[in-house]
Amino acid sequence: ETDNNRHIRDLIEQVLFTAPGERVNHPDFGSGLLQLVFEPNSNELAITTQFLVQGALQQWLGDLIEVNDVQVVNQDSTLKVTVVYTVRRTQEQQVAQFSR
Repeated sequence: ETDNNRHIRDLIEQVLFTAPGERVNHPDFGSGLLQLVFEPNSNELAITTQFLVQGALQQWLGDLIEVNDVQVVNQDSTLKVTVVYTVRRTQEQQVAQFSR
């Protein structure tokens, strides 16, 4: 069992690291973030990725969280994502970091 904050963090991780088309009954679910690991680094890619992640989180978890900030760093073969969000039910601000 997990508490509500951990459950929301797990949901964010699912959205970030699920590729669209990976879920049978939800072909649009996910962000496609893992595909960007192999793209060349650039400022444009970082900005595009931030919008992609923020849009996916708002679409799939918008009823649970408000996304305040997204930071994406691509170094070598590692993708680091930091999401700052507010839990709508409690108005508590959280920070979650993910890497792959």
